[in-house]
Amino acid sequence: MYNTVILLSNNWGINMTTQWDNDTPIYVQLYRQVISRILDGYIIEGEALPSVRKVAAQYQINPITISKAYQILQDEDIVEKQRGKGMFVKQGVKESLLKREREQFINNEWPMVLAKINRLKLDLDTLFSTQANNAPTQEAT
Repeated sequence: MYNTVILLSNNWGINMTTQWDNDTPIYVQLYRQVISRILDGYIIEGEALPSVRKVAAQYQINPITISKAYQILQDEDIVEKQRGKGMFVKQGVKESLLKREREQFINNEWPMVLAKINRLKLDLDTLFSTQANNAPTQEAT
């Protein structure tokens, strides 16, 4: 079951639609969203995260939920709290997150993907031609 919340604006340079998965705590989903935003370049190193109060108002959720997500980010050394200023993404964190996410993908997700590829008897030519046919086209501007 999903609840949909549309954010009208934020500090991260993009309007977002978030679907809350009722099977995963919202603070975990917020934590993952910040990680994704850092990896995708929407939140850059040295940038301040929006205040707990602002995020709570935008998402219409309890500030304690946002505080839990921010605390995990701080515990994992992804952000740092600057007294009187807020939470800031630490320098060098994107590279360490990329390394961590790559390891997680290779160790946890890739074996399942590879098993499915083998089960379906797909070869590289088929996979790459399918990917090339489904790739978005870029129009000249």
